[in-house]
Amino acid sequence: MNVEIFRDYCLSKKGAEETFPFDETTLVFKVGNKMFCLIGLENSDRCNLKCDPEKAIELRQQYESIVPGWHMSKTHWNTVHFNMDVSDKLIFELIDHSYELVYNSLPKKIKTEIDELQEL
Repeated sequence: MNVEIFRDYCLSKKGAEETFPFDETTLVFKVGNKMFCLIGLENSDRCNLKCDPEKAIELRQQYESIVPGWHMSKTHWNTVHFNMDVSDKLIFELIDHSYELVYNSLPKKIKTEIDELQEL
């Protein structure tokens, strides 16, 4: 997975923004000011993605390159290592899943604001 393609895909999500809240090398993607993805710019061979807890367990059992989220809640976050046994197609699906979990948890008012901005 190329980091620029990864970045462009994350930013293509409705209301997504990129930030550096922790340091200058950890790129964080947010929607409604809530994180849905993190990737290190120095070690861009992996990312952290939010995941439904049951699905997270299934993915970890199925793929060697998906492990509990490094420096994150092990229940709700996975670290996905690129270029191993997870296809780019699945990585995009996992980004979608992470984004949808976060977006769907936002208050209705914030979702409406995001939707209205998207229409402009």
